[in-house]
Amino acid sequence: MTESKDLFLIDSNILVYAFEKEESIKKDKAKNILNQCIFGTRDFAISNQNLAEFVFATTKKGKLDVEEAKNLVIKMTQFEGFKKINYNAKTIHLALSTMQEFKASFWDSLLVATMRENGIFNIYTENVKDFKMPWINAVNPFT
Repeated sequence: MTESKDLFLIDSNILVYAFEKEESIKKDKAKNILNQCIFGTRDFAISNQNLAEFVFATTKKGKLDVEEAKNLVIKMTQFEGFKKINYNAKTIHLALSTMQEFKASFWDSLLVATMRENGIFNIYTENVKDFKMPWINAVNPFT
């Protein structure tokens, strides 16, 4: 198991690239990240928020139909290699404070607050600029 200080959350955009139908360099890199978890060489975290964003992004953009998205979400939630995290009312309060302090979007602040409450300070994301909080290590695996 990965130590908490080394644990990375997988952002929604990485999930979207990993499961898109079209072949691309980003898809290959995203799949390589997930394969580390699937083959047991690393543990990663996902949040319910990431899964919801994944469904929204893939079905809205026509990358997956609803049944495909549903099946993937079921597999991801059942896969024991992912640490699953979620938020609660206290997390929303922390997110609002983070949003105000760092002028960040509510949804990014909610994800950051959820990560913080679960002792996760690393995230693989294409949107590094959205995670400029001093306690977050945001890594773009595509650069």
